[in-house]
Amino acid sequence: MRDVVVTGIGATTPLGGDAPATWAAMLANESGVRALDAEWAEELPVRLGAPLRVEPSTTLDRVTARRMDRCEQIALVSAREAWADAGRPEVEPERLAVVVGTGVGGVLTLLGQNEVLQRSGPRRVSPHAVTMLMPNGPAAWVSLELGARGGARTPVSACASGAEAIAMGLDLIRLGRADVVVAGGAEACLHPLPLAAFAQARTLSRRNDDPEGASRPFDVGRDGLVLGEGAAMVVLERAEFARARSARVHGVLAGAGLTSNAYDIVASEASDQARAMRLALASAGLRPEDVDHVHAHATSTQHGDPVEAQAITEAVGKHAAVTATKSMTGHLLGASGALGAISALLALRDGVVPATRNLEELDPQVDLDVVRDKARHGDWRAALANSFGFGGHNVCLAFTRA
Repeated sequence: MRDVVVTGIGATTPLGGDAPATWAAMLANESGVRALDAEWAEELPVRLGAPLRVEPSTTLDRVTARRMDRCEQIALVSAREAWADAGRPEVEPERLAVVVGTGVGGVLTLLGQNEVLQRSGPRRVSPHAVTMLMPNGPAAWVSLELGARGGARTPVSACASGAEAIAMGLDLIRLGRADVVVAGGAEACLHPLPLAAFAQARTLSRRNDDPEGASRPFDVGRDGLVLGEGAAMVVLERAEFARARSARVHGVLAGAGLTSNAYDIVASEASDQARAMRLALASAGLRPEDVDHVHAHATSTQHGDPVEAQAITEAVGKHAAVTATKSMTGHLLGASGALGAISALLALRDGVVPATRNLEELDPQVDLDVVRDKARHGDWRAALANSFGFGGHNVCLAFTRA
């Protein structure tokens, strides 16, 4: 078993244009949720969301950006940051791989180009539409940017996609197929159709008059998730490779566990979520009592939050400090697992767990030590990051302090 370390992080989120800004905002308990004041949102039942704090156009040149869907743009922005943060490792191209997950990929291009087709005819459709809408586009663009020839992969497992990408990166290094892997997730689908679809499924919060208070994981008054957009990436390295180049290490990706529910296309069961956590612990060589912190998937839905709370209790116990940063960022879908992983990693590195925002009254079904009101400092040594997706996808990542 090869040890795997994290040497680079990058993110662009509703809280900040890079990873340090996002982390600082999390610790300050800020909110990236706001009212959607665009004309297209006026007739929607849900008129709130969590858009990017910084537009990708501020760092991408216009010619390149025009060939890319927004999802691809932000994947490239966050990957560039992570690569620079890692010190731009010198690695053989065949030993460098990319894994970028997404839930829906270039849906903005798909919907936008369909409007062009209906309005102006087939000759006006962009010649770049195919490469902009394909779900593997973010991974492809990152691999082109870095010259990665060790594989460019794209797990598509709904809201677990970003976490599954990191788990796949762990496997690639442990199996000896790569020395360095850039892994994470990206999502950008703030558009009338996804918002209307999620609203019809009764999964979105309808607190249109209180956007910043809308995402309320574990709170008794929660009424649904908030749709957001963003990207998050990590650079994973074989520990010996990182050591040989004297790389700075943020932490250790110690293990991962993946399960599927085979239960319901939307609803999930605590037993299979708990099994993913146990598999992650076994993969990392950790015991439940070793876990100091759990970054919960916790989307602020009526069904999901107590189920996950039960799963954490079964797999880990009640002693770990639990947080849910979707209370600040909203739900970034395919990018959420990667951002949760970065939060858990930095909590260990810096010895501080962000508080869950908007938690005024803990649901009595949630018998956990949920961090609330303000960030909590401590000597954290091991953490789990949960990520669950529609379709029954369960992913848990285990991190230990460097």
